[in-house]
Amino acid sequence: MMLNTILIGCALTIFTSCHGQSSSRDANLSKTVSNFTVTVGDTVKELGYSLWIVFQDSKNNYWFGSNGEGVYRFDGKAIIQYTTLHGLRNDSVRQIQEDKFGNLYFNTRKGVSKFDGQTFISLIQVRSHAPDRGWKLQPDDLWFTGAQDSGVVYRYDVMTGGQSLYRLEFPKTQPGEDFLSTYPRSKYPNMNFNPYDVYSIYKDSKENIWFGSGLLGVCRYNGKSVDWITEDDVTELHDGASNGVRSIIEDKDGYFWFSNTYYRYEVFEVGQEMKYKREKSIGNLEGYMSIARDKKDNLWIVTYSDGVWRYDGKTMTHYPIMEGNKTVTLFSIYKDRQGDLWLGTHDEGVYKFNGKIFERFRE
Repeated sequence: MMLNTILIGCALTIFTSCHGQSSSRDANLSKTVSNFTVTVGDTVKELGYSLWIVFQDSKNNYWFGSNGEGVYRFDGKAIIQYTTLHGLRNDSVRQIQEDKFGNLYFNTRKGVSKFDGQTFISLIQVRSHAPDRGWKLQPDDLWFTGAQDSGVVYRYDVMTGGQSLYRLEFPKTQPGEDFLSTYPRSKYPNMNFNPYDVYSIYKDSKENIWFGSGLLGVCRYNGKSVDWITEDDVTELHDGASNGVRSIIEDKDGYFWFSNTYYRYEVFEVGQEMKYKREKSIGNLEGYMSIARDKKDNLWIVTYSDGVWRYDGKTMTHYPIMEGNKTVTLFSIYKDRQGDLWLGTHDEGVYKFNGKIFERFRE
């Protein structure tokens, strides 16, 4: 199971523009039934523009998380928009997940909302300390990225339920502490990020959880320890722009791909210790935004402004994404339950692959 989560606001403060929703909304559609509020949402005529995240639930509804317009649900017939007016924590959505009971979770810029199909509940952060308290590896748990400058991740115990969201700090590392010592807040008050900030989360074929950071590379949590890969090609401990590890995936051969390097990594165990080897994979296509694996095990790689690239293990095929003469800037790629590929964009709605090209999805 892959967590398509792909990136958080702390990684993306440069991408904050959004378009207003031009569709007219229905009147307030919330109603009270048997002493609890049933949130219907607003029926709208069309999707918004700044749609970063695509997700398909177990009932085959599509959910589109926006940057500032809440979340849209499309059931094949109607579009329903949910915002803070209906109980969503914040209107900028960064992750969408579903638990085994069909509840949906929306990670926003101001926290996580749980949605049971009728009401939104805001999950409450419970502070925990790494790695002996709060850190667990349970198969049904959900993991969420933290807010910008928090340097934490969150774990939700699905089987226990409730409103508690475990706030987990990473064990300290020498590179991380060196960075904080070199750039103390007392001297750099405008540095609004933390070296332990997490941009992406991924569950591998062995149920381990991987975290892609903004500066320190990637780490794996196997239920016992947090182990880091801090090679120069995956870290951002240098002057200049920082892409961070925005996406992680495991290919059909068990190699791991991290989005800010053109190497792929073989990860294995020697005793109780994680070891790895790396090898060149895709040339100079570096710093991509998101990656997905299709039904034929091809890798689909999304760049910010250079379209999509398909890698079949030997060759790269380019798919430019254009709206008229305009290059579409991309955010994420998502494979749905039928194996179809979708693109989230910064300001051009969503695109779907028709077998030949990606075309704008018009409901």
